[in-house]
Amino acid sequence: MKRLLMFVLSVFILISVDYCFAKDSYKIGVLAKNGPVKALKMWKSTGEYLSAKCMGDYKIVPLDFDAVFSAIEKNQVDFFLVNSSMFITAKVRYGAKAIATMVNSRQGKALKSFGGVIFTSEENNEINSVKDLPGKTFMAVKKSSFGGWQMAYMELLNSGINPLKDFAKLEFGGKHDNVVLAVQNGVADAGTVRTDTLERMAAAGTIELSEFKIISQKKYGNFPFVCSTALYPEWPIAKTKKISDQAANKVVEALKQLKPGDRAAKDAKIIGWTDALDYRGVEDLQAKLKVGAYR
Repeated sequence: MKRLLMFVLSVFILISVDYCFAKDSYKIGVLAKNGPVKALKMWKSTGEYLSAKCMGDYKIVPLDFDAVFSAIEKNQVDFFLVNSSMFITAKVRYGAKAIATMVNSRQGKALKSFGGVIFTSEENNEINSVKDLPGKTFMAVKKSSFGGWQMAYMELLNSGINPLKDFAKLEFGGKHDNVVLAVQNGVADAGTVRTDTLERMAAAGTIELSEFKIISQKKYGNFPFVCSTALYPEWPIAKTKKISDQAANKVVEALKQLKPGDRAAKDAKIIGWTDALDYRGVEDLQAKLKVGAYR
């Protein structure tokens, strides 16, 4: 009888271990806006950090713009990190829920929001304000890029300009740096990218800030970058509908313990994470532009 009880107990323990392992194995989809190699370089250590903190297996899965929603719909990821607009689409379509918001690290400041910047070449005397943009060629990043298109789209509409009709040509460069270089080289008369792109490229020696003229510039207190649009909450990490609040809470608590000096924070170039911010302004933008979930 004793041997039988020991056998039953051993089987129970093995089953329990297998169950816990399966339960604590998660895939985190990450928007690879600059390609999968850079995405893994930035976020792989975050997966390792969560694996250690949460006693599970958290694997980073880079996703390009066109693969994000398919991965969520087909349950190929459990959590995901995407731009704020793509999160709203996933929330409305698939019941996703933001669980934490990224605190970015830029120029030594902790930033929970970002915007878009509209710019032209300093040598372009024909464009001095947003009213000069109709009839000109314009380049953005991608239709699904929040800071690299949708914010500027909203700003243009608010200024009485319909970029889908009023520009001589509207093109998408695929990456933020491509847009900046296109305007620098005269391929496009003007363009838009997310805030911090121009300063980042200038710090790397790729461009000089003096080469560009900022259109419809706005000032926001301690916000350190040139900006042309409203500010919106930084990227959230979200859970898919199938993930329990209990599993999500473990991730949130671990992320909130991340320190700026930790490898995961340094690799991702962030300060850390905070409680999920209010993304209703992002949803309002989608509804007005009829993009994303409201297309």
